This record gives sequence, structure tokens and C-alpha cells, in this order.
Amino acid sequence: MTTPPAAPAAAPEPDAKVALGWMHTARFLTTAAQLHQLPPIDVPEIAFVGRSNAGKSTCINTLTQQRQLAFASKKPGRTQHINLFALGRQGVMDAVLTDLPGYGYAAVSREDKQRWQRVMLNYLLQRESLTAIVLLCDPRLGLTELDEALLDAVRPRVEAGLKFLVLLTKADKLTRAEQAKALSITRLQAGGGEVRMFSALKRQGVDEVAQLLWQWAHPPVEPAPEAEPDSEPNQP
Repeated sequence: MTTPPAAPAAAPEPDAKVALGWMHTARFLTTAAQLHQLPPIDVPEIAFVGRSNAGKSTCINTLTQQRQLAFASKKPGRTQHINLFALGRQGVMDAVLTDLPGYGYAAVSREDKQRWQRVMLNYLLQRESLTAIVLLCDPRLGLTELDEALLDAVRPRVEAGLKFLVLLTKADKLTRAEQAKALSITRLQAGGGEVRMFSALKRQGVDEVAQLLWQWAHPPVEPAPEAEPDSEPNQP
């Protein structure tokens, strides 16, 4: 009788303290103005992307418990580099956070907008080490046309296994009823991706998001196949 293959071991679910401790190990790795300047990465890579005023830098700094890890320009949309941050204790890098330039801010020239939209799209579609995308959105505005275009562009990669989270920031500015409505609407638009409320001010969703990112960066390990026993009887 053939023994069925063993199921892959489930990734252990960390408590919030473990996940936040892991996030706190984040340190600057490198920055790049163009996609070809990024180094190859052989660990899971999680990209943060969103409109320039969606609170992306604040979110990264809150999750990593570091005030100035992600740079927030005083003029939204002016930060035009891809920044990588390494994660992992004791000098061992086991994941990378990628901070992509914000998009859609009116003060940036049309030429700059188009150039960075191309760079960002190429990154999201071509970066081999990309494991997950965190799209930040102000729930008071909802998903904009640019957000929806991004969702449509990455949908084939999501269907192929890329993890995806829509993070509704600035949740403290909404009532409980407004939060529930925003979650319901965004879940319909997210096409199967995860959706969470987040507030840096009230620390709403911080623990849950850190735990989710930890799980995404530490996927289940496939067990080694067992050797099949010799089915032929020994010859005398």
C-alpha cells in the first residue's frame, strides 16, 4: 500500500512579542534610483507601496519601532528611491522590507510621475524575490484609480501565490461603523487579498500585521520525501 505524501509542516504562528521583536531588527540595507541597481535577494522580500499621503513611512517606522528608519519627506512624493531594509537577528538576514516611492501626489511633475510608475510597475512584476505586497490606503479616500490599476497589474502574480495585504491606515480618524464599512468595501475590491485596519497613533492592527508579515517571511518547509521500501523479496 502506497503511503500518501506528508503534508507540509505549518509555519508556527508567533505571538506578537516575537513578531515585533523580529520587526525591530530592521536596518538599512541599500537604496536604488533604478530597478537594475537593486541587489539580488535570496530571502523573502515584502514591498510597501501606496499613495504619497497614505502614511507609508509612519507605518514602517511603527511596525519596526524605529522613528526614522523609513524617510518621510516634508514634501510628499519627493522621495524617489527604492529603499531596502534587512530583517533578522545576529547578523542573519532572513527577509527584506522594501519601501517603494509614494505615487499620485499632485506636486510632482507629470514626467516624474510616469517615470516612477514605470519603475514601480517593473519592480512589482519582475522582482523575483518579491514575496508579498502591502498596499497602504487612506480609508477616507478609498482605493483610488492608481491603486486599482496596481491591483490589476499584480493580479496574475497574486493568483500565482504572491501574498497581498491592503492596509487601511489612519483608522483612528474613523468611527467603528465607518471602519466596518471601509473593511467591507475594500475586501470586495481586494480580490482575495488580506485587508486590515491600522493606526500608528492608537497602535490598532500593529501586532496583527507584524504577525502576518512574520508568517509570510517564514513559509512552511516541505518535508523531505521518504525513501520507498524495496518491494521485491530477497532472493535466497
